[in-house]
Amino acid sequence: MADPQFFNKSKSFTLGELAEIAGAELADDDNAAYEIQDVAALDKADEHHISFLDNVKYKDQFTKTTAGACIVSPDLADVAPKGVKLLLSKHPYKSYAKIAQAFYPDSKPEGHISDQAYIHETATIGEGCTIENGAHICEGAVIGDHSWIEASAYIGPSVKIGQGCRIGVNTTLSHCHVGDYSRIYTGTRIGQDGFGFAIDPAGHVKVPQLGRVIIESHVEIGANTTIDRGAGPDTVIGQGTWIDNLVQIGHNVKIGRGCVIVSQVGISGSTVIDDFVAIGGQVGIAGHLRIGQGVRIAAQSGIMRDVEPGQEVMGYPAVPIKQFMKQVAVLKRLVKKG
Repeated sequence: MADPQFFNKSKSFTLGELAEIAGAELADDDNAAYEIQDVAALDKADEHHISFLDNVKYKDQFTKTTAGACIVSPDLADVAPKGVKLLLSKHPYKSYAKIAQAFYPDSKPEGHISDQAYIHETATIGEGCTIENGAHICEGAVIGDHSWIEASAYIGPSVKIGQGCRIGVNTTLSHCHVGDYSRIYTGTRIGQDGFGFAIDPAGHVKVPQLGRVIIESHVEIGANTTIDRGAGPDTVIGQGTWIDNLVQIGHNVKIGRGCVIVSQVGISGSTVIDDFVAIGGQVGIAGHLRIGQGVRIAAQSGIMRDVEPGQEVMGYPAVPIKQFMKQVAVLKRLVKKG
């Protein structure tokens, strides 16, 4: 249950309303008028709450829950405790996410520009924007309608931000375009120099980084992530990609649509990540590689060569997951023999 000091609940809902919000079906239409006041975990919920089961690891908690209602897949409906009302969904976690959003919608401030923000006279600010204390918006910058620039954010010269964006506290944006409805979280750095230089015993020589960062629409970029601008070609983040906290993306990297990149991943310069790739935490990817569409990379893997579309890889250096598991099994047998 959410702490009311930090999170504001909207209102109560009937199960019928929640089923429509979630794209789920009522197991019993007679329960449509039952009122739900909040969401809660299986082991914390009471008759006023709705919970969910998505991972069979928590099946025992589900069989003991005292929740008023629960979202489950149809094949688990028969193990529900007596009295728990059910919403049936093929994707319970997604349905829960929609319901939780209904109870706790994102705050959206009414447009207001603080008199403690600096906005250059040549900057363009769209309708209904919120710009908080200490924000610094440089010459030629463009902020789209209804965007929200939080406290102490720095928007560099000629940066363009689309409509409906949210730029977090103490972020730095330079040499970039940000598409519509994208969110950039606290402390993120976008558009700084890439790590490009010619190695020389007499002293390394910096290569000017003359590209940009292009962030397409509906992108999320987590706290303290860094994205270098291109050296000549642009660095590109594709539409609908979500990037976790503490990710490093090098210059000239191109990331496709709908990718998911988990915390502490490092992607070296000029690598191409195709659409719908999922990259686990602490993965390292060498430069000038191509990761094919739909690839899945397990946590802490090291990628040193191209990965063909659709593969699932693991290990250091990464190999197909089945091959990795065989290697582990062989090593285990060798250790036992020793």
